[in-house]
Amino acid sequence: MAAYKNVDLFSAINELHIVDEKILKSCLSVSDNCNLPLGEIILSKDLLSEDNLGKIIGDLISVPYVNLTEVNILSEVLHLIPKKVAQVQQIIAFKNDEKGLHVATSDPSNTQIIEFLSKKTGKSIIKYFSSQSQINKALNLYSQSITKAFDEIIAKNVQEAKGDKNAEPPIIKIVDTILKYAYENNASDVHVEPLEESTLVRFRLDGILHDIVKLPHELDSQIVTRVKVMANLRTDEHQEAQDGKINFQIQNGNQNEHLDIRISVAPTTKGEKIVMRLLSERTRHFSLSDLGFVDEDLKKVEDAYHLPHGMILATGPTGSGKTTTLYAILKLINTRKVNIMTIEDPVEYQVENVNQIQVNIKTDLTFARGLRSIVRQDPDVILVGEIRDEETADISVNSAMTGHLVLSSLHTNDAVTTFPRLIDMGVEPYLIATTVNVVIAQRLVRKICNKCRVTIDVPYDKLDKQIQKYFGKSSKQLLYHGKGCDICHKTGYVGRIGIYEILLMNEELSQAIVDKKNSYDLRKISIKSGMRTMLEDGIEKVKQGITTIEEILRVTKE
Repeated sequence: MAAYKNVDLFSAINELHIVDEKILKSCLSVSDNCNLPLGEIILSKDLLSEDNLGKIIGDLISVPYVNLTEVNILSEVLHLIPKKVAQVQQIIAFKNDEKGLHVATSDPSNTQIIEFLSKKTGKSIIKYFSSQSQINKALNLYSQSITKAFDEIIAKNVQEAKGDKNAEPPIIKIVDTILKYAYENNASDVHVEPLEESTLVRFRLDGILHDIVKLPHELDSQIVTRVKVMANLRTDEHQEAQDGKINFQIQNGNQNEHLDIRISVAPTTKGEKIVMRLLSERTRHFSLSDLGFVDEDLKKVEDAYHLPHGMILATGPTGSGKTTTLYAILKLINTRKVNIMTIEDPVEYQVENVNQIQVNIKTDLTFARGLRSIVRQDPDVILVGEIRDEETADISVNSAMTGHLVLSSLHTNDAVTTFPRLIDMGVEPYLIATTVNVVIAQRLVRKICNKCRVTIDVPYDKLDKQIQKYFGKSSKQLLYHGKGCDICHKTGYVGRIGIYEILLMNEELSQAIVDKKNSYDLRKISIKSGMRTMLEDGIEKVKQGITTIEEILRVTKE
């Protein structure tokens, strides 16, 4: 049940002028027809971030909003509300002080549970509004830590797993526990690595690998077999690399979350290593503003995707968030009035009303072949997962010339090197100059944890020489860093954000491309035309206290 009326939320958002009124009216119509809260529709279309929507709803219903992901909830406070009561009533106790017990709920109008808690605890109950997904995630805190969970599983079952040929039950529990805790800790990847005397489980959190737990080496082969069975891979093949996919269900509060897990098994000298990439519904709930675009850059991207034809290119290394950016744009232009088709390898997220094609080398369905098929399907918008070869580049450019809006990605170091890269692929310079609307070069940096963020004074002469020019020459610079806490796993960072350079095509740049100017000249023209470099964008985020200099230099230094 929503804590607000749809029409009231519509008015509140419309008054802020942060969502186009026509789009907002369309969302209201859908919510009324489907009998769903307007907030759910807005989130599903990535028009607002969950945090911003929560703040608006909190103001609307006159109940303060709390982001539970930024609160360090002590175990003794959490358990003031029994787990079963918290699950059924969808309510979380997150702070206990002299004012009373602070609780978060997605339905503050439920006065019965507030009265019950007041009588049970003998305290004043201070209620807050929080989103349903944050409530669900906080409910996971009732679970024990991964190390303790594995200790209990192993203590109870490891002997059975070692000695019993039919050892599936404990192995199933071990693998399921790995996936469950990876999900709960927002890991993007899970590595299971065979060592000399143990098996190491590692999670990639915010782009950085962390050692999580060591399991007995004797269990390695059984874990590998279990994962292969789940992914429908050959269990009798140990010398060749194999790739597969697992569909996995995670209990998330009162809901089941669907995980699409990409599996890669590769032979090493110590055994077979597994890497599992976790893709869930929640990982794609991002709007462009959430991704870190500043207003002026956001306007450039918006102007580009409103054009009926041309190319929008996202560039950067693997893991720089290119696909997320392209999906965020795709969802904004995804309406019933347009035919959107994609060719991807792999199809990472299913998008409603979008026709998605998976590259399949076994059937010779390559990017180029799939793209040739797509252009015969009367598309308005085409997303090409990646331009990898001359044929794909040629078809993509020609599609952009013949009335289609084409979105794709390239592996280049920055925005301007996109053009020499396309020329190397055999695309004529004049075609590049007339088809490319905008290039988005990007990297991902870790965000400072809001819970443990503190200011520090850094002497000017201690700043890296590469960035000194971006700061005043005063004796000290006021910067930020995270001390480390339970929320950020003692790292000082939680989550990631993009740093960008947005290159918008103009007449001078177009002529320079036709004249085959080098990257240095193209960069000068782009900066003169208003392009802010990734380093500059990153430094601005450092000054705002979003990230650190170390993070910016980590991803921008060549």
